[in-house]
Amino acid sequence: MANFKDLDRLLQKFVDDGLPGCGCVIAKRGETLYENYFGWADIENRRPLTRDNVFRQASLTKVAMYTVAMMLYEQGKFLMSDPLYEYFPEWRHSTKYKALPNGEVEIVPTEHPITVKNILNMTCGLPYQALIGFEDGVGHPVSEAMAKAVAEIADENGYYTLRDQIRAVSKVPLAFEPGTRWLYGFASELTAGLIEVLTGKPAELAIKEMLFEPLGMDSSANFFFGDLKERLVRNYHLAPGKKLGDEGALYIPDPEDTAWVGELGSVPGFARVITNCVDYTKLMQMLACGGVSGGVRIMGRKTIDMMRTNTLTETMLREDFHNDYQAGYGYGFGVRTLMDKYEGRHNGSIGSFGWTGGTGTWAEADPSEGVSIVYMHNLQPNLEVYHHLRLRAVAYGCLE
Repeated sequence: MANFKDLDRLLQKFVDDGLPGCGCVIAKRGETLYENYFGWADIENRRPLTRDNVFRQASLTKVAMYTVAMMLYEQGKFLMSDPLYEYFPEWRHSTKYKALPNGEVEIVPTEHPITVKNILNMTCGLPYQALIGFEDGVGHPVSEAMAKAVAEIADENGYYTLRDQIRAVSKVPLAFEPGTRWLYGFASELTAGLIEVLTGKPAELAIKEMLFEPLGMDSSANFFFGDLKERLVRNYHLAPGKKLGDEGALYIPDPEDTAWVGELGSVPGFARVITNCVDYTKLMQMLACGGVSGGVRIMGRKTIDMMRTNTLTETMLREDFHNDYQAGYGYGFGVRTLMDKYEGRHNGSIGSFGWTGGTGTWAEADPSEGVSIVYMHNLQPNLEVYHHLRLRAVAYGCLE
């Protein structure tokens, strides 16, 4: 059996091998079993990483955002079968790309409209838009069309609201008929937009008020407030052709080190979460403990069970959601969920669920044990296969 000294050794090795800094918190039914931090929040200014530092969550934002969406679902605010156009009228007449036998592609109307279910389980047919100003976008042909549509409505500073973005992308043909394939991406923006429509508030503010504040997550938001900017770790990038530990391997592309993070309403589209290991553990513990935090019910246990139930077909699992990192998992509503421990080489529990952030964050909740594991670093690319799978193996091995 592993023990927490093994986890200390592993995280220290990550830093010794060149990772700027990392932290991890493991909890079980409200009790912290492990918490430690290694390395630096800011290498250049020799600021050690501490529990107070906050990290960019990137796509780990999804656990919080989709939790809020499911809270609205259990309040009767929407049905999974609702057409998206009930909330965004411009999506009433969607089109899609259709491959022809001669190898050409034509644009045709979809047979069915996008439904809320399709945006909650990423089967709506839209990847992320290519990032304007970045070399390769996100590697999907539809991304270029999405980026072009959004660029047309962005002002000279590149700013656009989430509502602007959703309206612009409605003109872009889908990659496939809604509900027939899984494709990671713009469904998140559509879900954030749905939260805005249902609450009448910016999604960033709704998430803070509905989830972070009731959980006492006072270092968490999708925007700067208080001293979060000063507590934010630096967002290091790995230089092309370099390995961690090489001279000159790490650099910071944004001079102010705050790219895509800012004040409420200052980030184009939908801003991602900033938080730390301690705060995100409060969320993951609530999800691991049936929706209850500190004796207060935040959401229903059955709703969490629904959220973590696989929604993908065998074809989707085989062709769209399978790689070394996702092995053994299916996909529910905004989260991966463990289905096969053998295929996933996973020493946790069936039904454990969570997600990952492209900046190096990872979190998983295990309702059968009441356990949550939260790990964070900020590095791009995040080298998730190397770091997260090792961390996962050791962390679960420490549990009795």
